[in-house]
Amino acid sequence: MTGLDWHAERADMDGLARLDREPTDDGIDLAAVRGYRLGRVRAQMEALDVDALVVSDPVTIRYATGARNMQVFSMRNEPARYLLLTRDRSILHEFTGCLHLAEGLETIDEIRPATTASFVAAGPGIADRERAWAEQTAAEITRLVGAGATVGLERLNAGAAIALHERGFRIVDAQHAVELARAVKSTEELRCVRASLRATENGVAALREALRPGLTEAELWSVLHASVIAQNGDYIETRLLNAGRRTNPWFQETGDNRIGADELVALDTDVVGCHGYYSDFSRTFHSGPGSPTSEQRELYRVAHEQVQHNIGILRPHMGFRDYAREAWDIPDAFYANRYYLSAHGCGMTGEYPYLYHHGDFPSAGYDGEILPGMVVCVESYIGRDGGAEGVKLEEQVLVTETGTEILSRFPFEGALLG
Repeated sequence: MTGLDWHAERADMDGLARLDREPTDDGIDLAAVRGYRLGRVRAQMEALDVDALVVSDPVTIRYATGARNMQVFSMRNEPARYLLLTRDRSILHEFTGCLHLAEGLETIDEIRPATTASFVAAGPGIADRERAWAEQTAAEITRLVGAGATVGLERLNAGAAIALHERGFRIVDAQHAVELARAVKSTEELRCVRASLRATENGVAALREALRPGLTEAELWSVLHASVIAQNGDYIETRLLNAGRRTNPWFQETGDNRIGADELVALDTDVVGCHGYYSDFSRTFHSGPGSPTSEQRELYRVAHEQVQHNIGILRPHMGFRDYAREAWDIPDAFYANRYYLSAHGCGMTGEYPYLYHHGDFPSAGYDGEILPGMVVCVESYIGRDGGAEGVKLEEQVLVTETGTEILSRFPFEGALLG
């Protein structure tokens, strides 16, 4: 592996892996990051004529406020905590016993205990709990913005959403405002993105060094997990590391399969890392001890060509439809097993927009504009239908005012590129 001195790269991680609410001395103005993000959400609320948002996705709460608490738990146990946001007021309803975690965040005006309207918490009395929640929330929204308001909801129980609607509000999907807000990053936000990428690259370097035949996929995958947590990253969203025949087709979860000699080993990082930012790039390695076969090199070369071509056509103010039309044509031999999209937005997780292949655009695509400040992950999976192995490659790219900047720095494999 060449191209990076990982010990030297580690030096710029000092102090970066901290909770958003803590002061830092590393040069990133985290208060400015939080203020920018909250301002983006409120600007989209105004543009879409939304008076209030009630959001429970922990990633959305963190984006809008910087408050982090039990993110994976909160995804499963929604609404364990939620945020009521208007254009001038921010009230965090935090999980029982955790109100102290968000103290001091300038993005939050008030912290209250959450009313947990889930079946786990309420049992057979869930309907009564949902109605009580709706009554309390309706009263607060009415006090803040008036009766008959337009309210954006995100990931609430159906019963709670219905009960809130019955109290006279116009209900819309909060995702519209939130996803458009998250799409464009500030300069300070991009410093958080880079910090997360550098930490993840450290972890992938450790994984690459540990790779050897005889390890199970899970044993190798755990190396990245350990590194992410040791650097105070949050978690990995998926289990996408496979070896040999389990690299084709893609999307086979990491398991106890033992890595064989001279096999391809493919991974997709999907790391929610430092400062909560998504680090999302893919690489494919060769397990050794011998040299890659001509077929392995061909798969790798084709995947690399797809990624490089599609990065090359990205430009500011390009339409999504234009991107699909200009994107790399997948050869017939690999089309059936293509990755389900060509590129996607990236911020605190995978996000808007999705950029589809030309052939999938009529059924799945939508138009829009690629804007400066968007971070886009350009994807490739190349594996023959019924073939023995496949290659997964992906780069994380910033769209600038004049072109693009590749943010992910982990090197490609010279032996596989040939």
